[in-house]
Amino acid sequence: MAKRVTGPEIEKLIQLLAKVPGLGPRSARRAALHLIKKKDQLMGPLARAMGEAHDKVKVCSRCGNVDTIDPCTVCTDDRRDQSVVIVVEDVSDLWALERAGAMNAAYHVLGGTLSPLEGVGPEDLNIRTLVDRAAEGDVREVIIAVNATIEGQTTAHYIIDQLAGLDVMITRLAHGVPVGGELDYLDEGTLSAALRARTTI
Repeated sequence: MAKRVTGPEIEKLIQLLAKVPGLGPRSARRAALHLIKKKDQLMGPLARAMGEAHDKVKVCSRCGNVDTIDPCTVCTDDRRDQSVVIVVEDVSDLWALERAGAMNAAYHVLGGTLSPLEGVGPEDLNIRTLVDRAAEGDVREVIIAVNATIEGQTTAHYIIDQLAGLDVMITRLAHGVPVGGELDYLDEGTLSAALRARTTI
């Protein structure tokens, strides 16, 4: 049995950091040690920032984004084309698309994907509010931007069925060869998707 070399406060910090995605026990120990060494420059400001985030961050009741206001900054931005709604699985996907800066549209965060094996059904996701938004008449296009996984595609098909009959154009992200990708290194599924999504030039 390993001997404990730190107090319970530091152990608790390590255990909490280890729960952050991308940080395992070893990375959590390194992060904790770095924070402790830079206590005044990092730990204090980080603790205050986390306290403020805990108190002020909320989920947007319209799109599911996280922000300090509700409706969120994206939903209240008059410069965005609010008639185009990009549907994503998680807030991290929204952030990724925003970093790309490809479209100035609105978003809708599902909060996951349908997964019968894990007990995630339509009522567990933010699908009903998407259908309600589309039915209001202000949305002309819904872009389904879910991941190209089995669960993502199942969710996409379910959403398409739910939006059927509404006066809304439904589009999906193209799947295929990434920019700079070499055919020899791509898997068969990606190559098949690229061929199916081929365009005229």
